[in-house]
Amino acid sequence: MTERKMATIRKIAEIQAIPEADKICAYRVDGWWVVEVVGKYVVGDLVVYAEPDSWIPTEMAPFLSKGHEPRVYNGVKGEKLKTVRLRGQLSQGLLFPLSVLGERHEIFTISEGCIGADVSEQLNIQKYEAPIPSELAGQAAGNFPRFIPKTDQERCQNLYEDIFIKNADAYYEITTKLDGTSFTAFYADKEEGVCSRNWELKLDGANENNSMVRMFIDSGLQSVFRQLSRNLAVQGELMGPGIQKNREQLKVPTLFVFDIYDIDTACYLTPDQRHALMDELWIFGVNKDMIQHVPVVAYGANLLDTLSITTTDQLLKFAEGPSLVHPIREGLVFKRKDGGFSFKAISNAFLLKEKD
Repeated sequence: MTERKMATIRKIAEIQAIPEADKICAYRVDGWWVVEVVGKYVVGDLVVYAEPDSWIPTEMAPFLSKGHEPRVYNGVKGEKLKTVRLRGQLSQGLLFPLSVLGERHEIFTISEGCIGADVSEQLNIQKYEAPIPSELAGQAAGNFPRFIPKTDQERCQNLYEDIFIKNADAYYEITTKLDGTSFTAFYADKEEGVCSRNWELKLDGANENNSMVRMFIDSGLQSVFRQLSRNLAVQGELMGPGIQKNREQLKVPTLFVFDIYDIDTACYLTPDQRHALMDELWIFGVNKDMIQHVPVVAYGANLLDTLSITTTDQLLKFAEGPSLVHPIREGLVFKRKDGGFSFKAISNAFLLKEKD
């Protein structure tokens, strides 16, 4: 999985009027709808599109601070870009004319081959990530291992052709996307480790109270890794007290596994292989109360035949629903049964209630 592109070159694909709103309208780029001033763009225009979760520098969009002093993230004054509803219309992201790129904008103006080009770094736009709670903070042993992909999925709004054309016949495992914190534990040639989203953590006494390190040891996963002596990375969502306000009201830290990566073959296990290996981990002694599989909505579903879904908007609507105990889940993750393609659909109901 590649790093998420927060600001890219896109094309205006459609424009829709908003009822009882004369000055604003909705512009569509791929599967995203953005509310902007009427007449600012026409269908076919190339624009810079910034996705939700982007940290937008103040000089690019001072209105995001709503008259307050801008906040600071990684040394940049600005604000996080959120999903909002304006005059009843969902708006996700921001659009900028190519001129925001300065002297380089002419390069993009002359060629449609630039569509999808990542301009995040040029514009100093970053992905915002919430501060790590004290229960998860710990001393880092180094960067996230390069031989393991980070846990992230592309959003369905960016993948219309891949989902509805290239994979029209595909069958998917569909799982609930839980709102916790990313966890990775690995065993590779007798080396073992635990990682947050961006860092590998020390396993010594310096992190003896860290929730991730404790999960690795107390659940029996470390011991079972050594017994199997197989080069693997187990990835999941760590949830519980002190993590993302514990939306699922868990009494103790619990890891919900959503992926297992075979380090030797550099491939993720297929859903069926993952479920089989989870059974093996439990048989060898991993605590099933502490480490569970992420909830499965469907083991083999086709979007059209099984779910009658033919558009991105329908897919996003399907992503809405309850989580474990919370009435609003974060969304759903779709993984093709052969493991070769995957994506996520984030619930707009969740995003509209999201807090920093």
